[in-house]
Amino acid sequence: MSDQPDHDMMAKANHDEFARQAFVTSLKRHISSTITPGNKVEMEKRAIPAFKKRHKRAPKNRSELRKAMERGPHHQIWGSLMRTAQELMWESVGDTVDRQLDQLIRKARGGKKPLGSLRLDADLEIPRYISQVDIHCMPGGYNTEVAPDDVRAGAIYDRGAFLYHLGQRGMDDNGRLLVAFVLGEHSGLAPKRILDMGCTVGHATTALCDFFPDAETHAIDFGAPLLRYAHARAEAMGRAIHFTQANAEETGFEDDTFDLVVSSNLMHETSTRALPRIFAECRRILRPGGVTAHMEVPVRYADMELYDQVMRGWQTHYNAEPFWDAACSTNLVSMACKAGLTKARDGYLKRTMDPLGEPRTLSKIPNQGNDHRYLLTAVK
Repeated sequence: MSDQPDHDMMAKANHDEFARQAFVTSLKRHISSTITPGNKVEMEKRAIPAFKKRHKRAPKNRSELRKAMERGPHHQIWGSLMRTAQELMWESVGDTVDRQLDQLIRKARGGKKPLGSLRLDADLEIPRYISQVDIHCMPGGYNTEVAPDDVRAGAIYDRGAFLYHLGQRGMDDNGRLLVAFVLGEHSGLAPKRILDMGCTVGHATTALCDFFPDAETHAIDFGAPLLRYAHARAEAMGRAIHFTQANAEETGFEDDTFDLVVSSNLMHETSTRALPRIFAECRRILRPGGVTAHMEVPVRYADMELYDQVMRGWQTHYNAEPFWDAACSTNLVSMACKAGLTKARDGYLKRTMDPLGEPRTLSKIPNQGNDHRYLLTAVK
């Protein structure tokens, strides 16, 4: 694993920290490649036969199968290792960030005239679905502040994502895939204003900015420490992006403002009660003919066997992703239509790092792997 971050804001690991993080990466890879497959063997040889003996039938839904599998020692050990590896990842990254947090805060304060902008709202009410959950077990979640002008949450998220992807792939890959989709299916769209909802530290946002250089690019999220870091990160990368602390359910932007409204992995971190309001807000702030596109993990339970639903749904029960199951089973196309959007449809896109050379169109082929992403799109 390389330790060559692509901008000056990312916390840099020393020798011992990097060795520890490399161990976490190896542990995660080992769990995925060697231990995970044993869950299916245990299910077929022990969990389902035991369930049939007790109930005189096979499990009929993912809840029944999950509870049956959780009785098995292999599944219990696997789950424990998964959770431990996740916690170790954040802990090891936290040490790196905390050692240089003061320096990162000074960098974020800047000194020269910024290319973009940052608007924070100290009075913004943070919904419980964000404030009460340390999403994917990241300690403190997205909005906890530990110092004046804090950037800790953003620095931990950025370094953690770099580690999670083994430092081998550009962190803007979701943004590049969104660009490839727009170029592939909306080639006539030349967006002048773009909004990225739930931007975290701006991984996808920077790619949108790069490939639509004539557009004014905006991004919103709840967490002030995320956004301070995102703004400083974008400035360090030479990108002009306008970050605003706002709720995607009620952004505060005027009607008919944007040509393109996108999100990346927002749906599974958002309350299902909030989702209809987010779609309605997309319709309100889009200009007539504007496009909205929401990218997610390639998990749609309607396309999956019960075993795969249980394995993916582990995130809901044990990795602080309480809305994962709901997002993966909700009919988002119907929800978008009810919000007044038109031409709503969904499908899968294969990843690309070259959106100009490999534009993408939606595929309905089910059970796509990790080299794909799910996407819902609609038009005003």
